[in-house]
Amino acid sequence: MLVKSTGIPVFPTLLDDFFRDWSTTNFSETNTTLPAVNIRENDDQFTVEVAVPGMEKEDFQIDLDNNILTISSEKKIENEETNDKYTRREYSYQSFKRSFTLPKNVVDSDKIAATYKNGELVIAIPKKEEAKPKPARLIEVK
Repeated sequence: MLVKSTGIPVFPTLLDDFFRDWSTTNFSETNTTLPAVNIRENDDQFTVEVAVPGMEKEDFQIDLDNNILTISSEKKIENEETNDKYTRREYSYQSFKRSFTLPKNVVDSDKIAATYKNGELVIAIPKKEEAKPKPARLIEVK
């Protein structure tokens, strides 16, 4: 392995790591773009928000298997225009797959719901009643 030295051995490595992390956060292992995802938690549920503009709700497949939530989509568009002098064919193909491990014995998997509106897929993952935080109570000393 050949490494170029700049005289300050740690500094280039930190810069390389910093820029590499930022440049690849929305790319998969195959260098395809992945949609941005926000995950929020409150006392009642987890919410997964996926930015996927230009899709239809029929384009998504959401699976839950052994506490692994998988969101995938595949969309293929083909347009062909034929004239006396030319034929123009255009096509595009988009796909992605994201998986998230849900905490065991916390999620009420029967009540998971998904909606798609204005380019955003929102998945509501409710918590089981026994996993929700209980309010503080005063215990009387007898």
